[in-house]
Amino acid sequence: MTVTSKTLNHAAHKAGTLSPSARAALWDMEDDFWTSGAENAQATTATNAVMIVAYPPGILQGDQIRARLRDGTGWRSVVMAERRVTRCGDIAILTYRVSAEKPDVPIYKALCASTYLGDNDTWLRTSHQQTAVT
Repeated sequence: MTVTSKTLNHAAHKAGTLSPSARAALWDMEDDFWTSGAENAQATTATNAVMIVAYPPGILQGDQIRARLRDGTGWRSVVMAERRVTRCGDIAILTYRVSAEKPDVPIYKALCASTYLGDNDTWLRTSHQQTAVT
């Protein structure tokens, strides 16, 4: 495929910015996704979302995500480094390096990306991906 003026004018090439308060709200949601338990994680995740997780491995959607959230949230502490936000229209993508800790589990380190869709002043996670780092 060749690059044409039509593809260069595509909305995906038009990056936007978020207000500081919207940016902070998204990072708070992402932190809570890790630390606040399954109910909170489900409330901020779209019902048709997709998750790709490395611990335990899987590509999850729908009820699989809800089951995973019951078992996989509630980390005691989470540190997010190399945080970036990319926005294109009503979509915001958060990327970061995480180090997460919970009792009786080795410290989990991963590269992560979460995609949020903004609609009517509400953001919901539509995808979340983790790549374990050893």
